[in-house]
Amino acid sequence: MTDDPVPTVTRQDLLTMMSSVRRTGVLRAGVDLLVFDALADGPARSEAVATACGADPRAVHILLNALAAIGLLETDGDRFRLAPGADGILVSTHPDYYGHAVRLAASDYEWDAIKRLGDAVRSGGTVMEQNAETPSYTFWEDFAELGTLNTQPIADLVADAVFPVPGRDRPTVLDIACGHGLYGYTLAARDPRAEVWSLDWPNVLAVTEANAERLGVRDRAHYLPGDMFDVPLGGPYDVVVVANVLHHFSTERATELLARAGSALRPGGRLVAIAISTGDAAPHRDPVPHLFSALMLAWTSEGQVHPLSAYEDMVVAAGFTRPKLHTLPHNPLRVLIAERL
Repeated sequence: MTDDPVPTVTRQDLLTMMSSVRRTGVLRAGVDLLVFDALADGPARSEAVATACGADPRAVHILLNALAAIGLLETDGDRFRLAPGADGILVSTHPDYYGHAVRLAASDYEWDAIKRLGDAVRSGGTVMEQNAETPSYTFWEDFAELGTLNTQPIADLVADAVFPVPGRDRPTVLDIACGHGLYGYTLAARDPRAEVWSLDWPNVLAVTEANAERLGVRDRAHYLPGDMFDVPLGGPYDVVVVANVLHHFSTERATELLARAGSALRPGGRLVAIAISTGDAAPHRDPVPHLFSALMLAWTSEGQVHPLSAYEDMVVAAGFTRPKLHTLPHNPLRVLIAERL
């Protein structure tokens, strides 16, 4: 018997899991149709919401009741109003709007992969013709544009840990598989002398460049379009960031990427590896990395979320010192910082 048993599985538990897709679909429809914007000024009947959304009145009434059923709206007689908190994170004009995250967390890209998870388990990896490793995969454009709630706090942590760079008048940073570019650009914002080279697919870098402009560092941003395993890296750099990509690969392939990153560092330069990892807790106590690992199985040829100890061993095997671990409360990302030997 395990010391940390899981609760007894019931039919209701299974039914809740099976029907979760309906909740996601209802949320997606509400965001897509701007239902929450239509209720931002106060309670309204379904006919008024239908007019605002340009949709069928009967269908909108059904959707509004479904949104109320999952706690995103409240009913007041024959009128609907936003549930507490929804007026901020679900109204598109609000600065705290988070509805756009459905393009990442509830994307068709992930659903198309995860619904074939059984096939991936049989074959040992993705069976998708278009997947997370496909050159110029358009999902990464959405990821670069939107990021996640975990990104900026980790970028600030990294900046605190590696800047200023001692003895360097013009610190240089390489951000591999940069996506949104926020890790490198936060470093550039911290030191007005720093320059950043961002590496990703050409279609992603178009979004990355817009982020550099928005953050006021475009004049110190440079771009390396192409495959992270093939494109010439340049350098040597003071800092190389490898973020949110090691889980796409096997241990051997991820170590190869880290070694390649090390070849672009000056001696004593620092590697910043950022990854989600499995830990010592039982999977039911820490489900996020294990569920994400299942997505990697469905979405890549050899990827998975590795244990923290495996990432540490990869860093050492790639030619770096034993990394120092940095974490933030309630943030699944782990930051490993090591020096090139």
